[in-house]
Amino acid sequence: METLAPSSFSVSSTGFYGGFGGAFIPEMLYPNVEELRRNYLAIIADPAFQDEFWQLLTDYVGRPTPLFLARRLSEYIGATIYLKREDLCHTGAHKVNNTIGQILVAQRLGKKRIVAETGAGQHGVATATVCALMNLECIVYMGAIDIERQKPNVDRMRMLGATVVPARSGSQTLKDATNEAMRHWINNPEDTHYIIGSVVGPHPYPDMVARFQSVISEEIRRQLFAKTGRETPDYMVACVGGGSNAAGAFYHYLDEPEVRLVAAEAAGHGVTTGHSAATTALGKPGVLHGSRTILMQTEDGQVIEPYSISAGLDYPGIGPLHAHLFNSGRGEFYPITDGEALAAGFQLSRLEGIIPALESAHALAALPKMNLQPNNVVVVCLSGRGDKDLSTYVKYLP
Repeated sequence: METLAPSSFSVSSTGFYGGFGGAFIPEMLYPNVEELRRNYLAIIADPAFQDEFWQLLTDYVGRPTPLFLARRLSEYIGATIYLKREDLCHTGAHKVNNTIGQILVAQRLGKKRIVAETGAGQHGVATATVCALMNLECIVYMGAIDIERQKPNVDRMRMLGATVVPARSGSQTLKDATNEAMRHWINNPEDTHYIIGSVVGPHPYPDMVARFQSVISEEIRRQLFAKTGRETPDYMVACVGGGSNAAGAFYHYLDEPEVRLVAAEAAGHGVTTGHSAATTALGKPGVLHGSRTILMQTEDGQVIEPYSISAGLDYPGIGPLHAHLFNSGRGEFYPITDGEALAAGFQLSRLEGIIPALESAHALAALPKMNLQPNNVVVVCLSGRGDKDLSTYVKYLP
């Protein structure tokens, strides 16, 4: 895991990216978060940690994941399109990069139990996987609605030995699962580590998760150079809910303005329909799950329930790094509707023989909106595979 020099997009010593981030937490949670903040950088930098982390990424996760030239998609779009195949990771998505790192941190902090939240179920599966590997108890909170629409992943978690607890409050989706997981952590501070699945939550989580996911862009640089003689694409594209795959894909390009960073958000039925999760289009600054970020909220600060066909993007905010990228103009954010994402998912399946997760399909759906030129080189982070979404896809088969 390559360490980068501090930049305007690095987290500050107080946990902020520009005006976003921090740790806005109840007093009961302070000891947990402070223990992690004091120790995470030293733990990650330890050579023994690095050796174990990379050994597991190589031999267990299957890294490096390929950088695939999508020839037929490139011909259709009219630019050179590479896919970073995170869907080929063990467990089927990028999420396992982070859970491997965090389980090793938890062990070094002496924790015996792991709690997590999940939306699409990929983070839950990745957490259950590493808990089985390391023989730690695993409790995963998941919205009751997401349990129904992501049943294959629920079954996988249970087979791996995890306890899956439905969150029945609010919209019964990712936001509510996160609330319940945080409550569990507050009530079990001594022996439990909370593996947050995205670049959200109180500092140091957004920075720690981004560091573990930065293996994505670290590999892209080497792979793209081997294929094209250049380390930098013209565009780096990823979907954003909380935004961990995007943070990983963007990480080594944050200070290279020649690389345009494109984030695809879930617009649901449409930005103005009231059934959307397009945070940057609809949100304003506020505090959610322990950090100051951009989130969808009413005039009096109540969180607006998000909607997306994609469980992993069904979140009313974005990570504070992404809020800073949006606010500073460094990132370009595109709202993608359910229909556009479904069409892009079917298109990739039939052009390249790759069925993408609905989350990743949002990133693919941004390509026709980007006014690409024939000489442009584009990398799309294909964050997960579509097995978990087949029951949704088949409802809309053309």
